[in-house]
Amino acid sequence: MAATLKRAPARRPVQKRKQPRTSIIDRIIAALPISETTLHRVATWSITGAVIAGLVTFAAWMGIPGAVGVAVAEGVGRAGFRVQQIEVTGLSRMDRMSVYAVALDQQSRAMPLVNLEDVRAKLLKYGWIEDAHVSRRLPDTLLVHIVERKPTAVWQDKGQLSLIAANGVWLEAVRADAMPDLPLVIGPGANEQEAAYQQLLNAAPALRPLVKAATWVGNRRWNLTFESGETLLLPEGNTAASHALVKFAEMDGVRPLLNKGWLRFDMRDPAKLVARRPGEETARAITDPSDADSNDKNKTPKPAVIEAKKHVGVTGQG
Repeated sequence: MAATLKRAPARRPVQKRKQPRTSIIDRIIAALPISETTLHRVATWSITGAVIAGLVTFAAWMGIPGAVGVAVAEGVGRAGFRVQQIEVTGLSRMDRMSVYAVALDQQSRAMPLVNLEDVRAKLLKYGWIEDAHVSRRLPDTLLVHIVERKPTAVWQDKGQLSLIAANGVWLEAVRADAMPDLPLVIGPGANEQEAAYQQLLNAAPALRPLVKAATWVGNRRWNLTFESGETLLLPEGNTAASHALVKFAEMDGVRPLLNKGWLRFDMRDPAKLVARRPGEETARAITDPSDADSNDKNKTPKPAVIEAKKHVGVTGQG
């Protein structure tokens, strides 16, 4: 009996599934180092923020009454757009809590009602703050970046010590045992002359590290006190004072005047230098640095170059 052979059913060719095409935008999104969820969240807040800004602008353009606009803004605040956080950057010396207090001092914390310019104006009233940048980060954060002033001198007036910045801006009180290594200016109005004082020292940089303090006298001129104890009286006027200080530096460079036993130098008349030793009743007008060496007390001054003056004529502080 012949065997019957059964043919296996023919296999249908398997069709490959077509891969969905990806757009260029999808590829860019996939390459970004952030998740798709985060991107959707950013897009949502951006769109929401744009809608809020558009509503506020439209309300102003249409002249919608203020009460209605405030009500709309408060509604936006209740929807989650309300100040809940303050992020402050740039602080070094300024009190952080003071910045928080200003930023939160609002009639309403609804984001559309926060007056950024008003916050900035209030911050600029603090001496430490030279500039401030205030912005919103939706939905609930105010960003405050502070640019601080730098202290440039210590001001002493009526026994009180204070740090001041350029142009004499008051920063804060400072204790005598905590004074920084900064120039010391003394007297009423000396803080307002701080910039001019810096220019004066720049005229004779070799003397800058030797100056301990500067006293603003009669609201018109400077007396400089050196680390070695001597006082130099300068003339009125920035130009005259600078020329006198340069001349003094040149004479001190030729033959040292400082730390040689002198008590005081008077250059209120820029044409000559008058000097006096402790305990002497007369002062000497020095026109030749070689005659300024006070170590030799038996040295007889040359009549042509050293002029004796009555002590009373050079002791006035005006």
